[in-house]
Amino acid sequence: MLKPWIQAQPRLVEVAAGRAPADLVIRGGQWVNVHTREVIPGIDVAVADGRVAYVGPDAGPSIGPDTQVIEAAGRFMVPGLIDAHMHVESGMLTPAGFAGAVIPHGTTTILHDPHEVANVLGLEGVRLMRDESLLQPISMFTQMPSCAPSAPGLETTGAPITEGEVAQAMGWEGIIGLGEMMNFPGVAAGDPQMLAEIAATVAAGKTVGGHYASPDLGRPFHAYVAGGANDDHEITTEAQGIARVRQGMGCMMRLGSAWYDVESQITAITEKGLDPRFFILCTDDSHSGTLVHDGHMNRVVRHAIACGCDPLVAIQMATINAASHFGLERELGSITPGRRADVILTSDLAALPVELVIAQGRVVAEQGRLLVDCPRIDWPERARNSVRLGKRLAAEDFRALASGDSVRARVIGVVENQAPTRALEADLPVQGGVIEPVGDICHIALVERHRGTGGVVNGFVSGFGYRGRVAVASTVAHDSHHMIVVGTDRQTMAAAANHLGDIGGGVTVFRDGAELATVALPIAGLMSDLPAPEVAEAAQAIVRAMQDCGCTLNNAYMQHSLLALVVIPELRISDLGIVDVRSFQIVDLTV
Repeated sequence: MLKPWIQAQPRLVEVAAGRAPADLVIRGGQWVNVHTREVIPGIDVAVADGRVAYVGPDAGPSIGPDTQVIEAAGRFMVPGLIDAHMHVESGMLTPAGFAGAVIPHGTTTILHDPHEVANVLGLEGVRLMRDESLLQPISMFTQMPSCAPSAPGLETTGAPITEGEVAQAMGWEGIIGLGEMMNFPGVAAGDPQMLAEIAATVAAGKTVGGHYASPDLGRPFHAYVAGGANDDHEITTEAQGIARVRQGMGCMMRLGSAWYDVESQITAITEKGLDPRFFILCTDDSHSGTLVHDGHMNRVVRHAIACGCDPLVAIQMATINAASHFGLERELGSITPGRRADVILTSDLAALPVELVIAQGRVVAEQGRLLVDCPRIDWPERARNSVRLGKRLAAEDFRALASGDSVRARVIGVVENQAPTRALEADLPVQGGVIEPVGDICHIALVERHRGTGGVVNGFVSGFGYRGRVAVASTVAHDSHHMIVVGTDRQTMAAAANHLGDIGGGVTVFRDGAELATVALPIAGLMSDLPAPEVAEAAQAIVRAMQDCGCTLNNAYMQHSLLALVVIPELRISDLGIVDVRSFQIVDLTV
């Protein structure tokens, strides 16, 4: 069992000196040393009280009658992988379910920002996520969400987060810092609440997560950096990444289920030869299907290597770089004395098959099989009863009204594999006072679901390619998490929305008035407490159903869930209207 270093120190000394037996010894491995970026063969590792005690050529004197001995047999000993920025809720799982899904892939540390739950349940939701995280057999640190709502005045959340609550949470066990500061215009403009949240985090000696979703690297960018953000993951080009690192920020390069941003930035290291210390790998958002079938941080490391990165550099960016960024380098991120004994055994550094996983000195997975329990909390009724529509919705609720024979309307343009959208315009016909979509353009509606107002905001979106009478509805709608419904037929849209209201939230696909697939997400309308493989199977059914309805986008569900993300350009939808994120203004649907 993991002990705090101050308590474990005397025993670590005795084990390292060979005067006391270790709990666990790994023999005969190749030591991947992320401090020196080298591989050293013929090394043993001795573990006591969940921490590394000895790393050297012969741990024999530390082996006692009860010591567990693992033969590495020449395999590489890699530090457990760290996801430096992610959202558990994007996996449609609670922290326990998420941990169970990623442990077999070699992830032993997660730094997660539960701002999805915070937007629904407020500070109580953050505490619940933190509570379950602390129970897990791996290290799960929580970042206190900074922005609920993410853009005040442009959306309404279920429960706002205040600067006082941020300051309060900084004293909680397990809180590692401030979650991504998405209100970058507010910081750049000197908004007192945003600056107070950052100041409270810095005063607590913790890390401020950044989110500067703008290509503008002029004065607003410099003002944002001066405001205290320590990193950024909203980066899509090499130049943007280099700009962050030059200003002392960590450049977090993400490969999630829908974000493929590593390849465009890693050339700063592979081609320009920049120092990789401040470049960090992360996932940001990974749905359960990706986790179960493709992997987690091991997938990101393999991808970075495939993009030309030296395997040892890629491993550094998923271990010690992340630990150092959060001030945790004395606690984790390397296989060195005193650190948490988080180790992966693998036979190939480039392909990175995860053959054995040790977390906090305990074997937790082998050959893809989870070997430990991931405890759950008892989620309260308030968390399980968060979808309140206020009424039964009808086709009439999904009408965009206008006069005349035609209008020029704003259309949200989906960009495959990226978070930003495009602000498009299209000439659309008006029939019986209702604007009708044409071609690839679909209806989009945002249904208020926190307070039961019955409010519906209507608009248009392109890029999904649906055919027939189709509707896709989701209560996962970053970041305010109202309900988003995209469809080609208003009656079908109403049926899909009402179905989610009946089951307490989730994602569903309807065609011709009938349900094709559903993922039930009863916890905050965002998460399931079922095992990850079951959730992944249901999520994959959603993907197949969307494809059957004509959608060819890679991971179209993730694109759907981000259509209300009013802090990333260019055009979004919220409960207050259509949002032009370039100017941070509510705009008319028609031009």
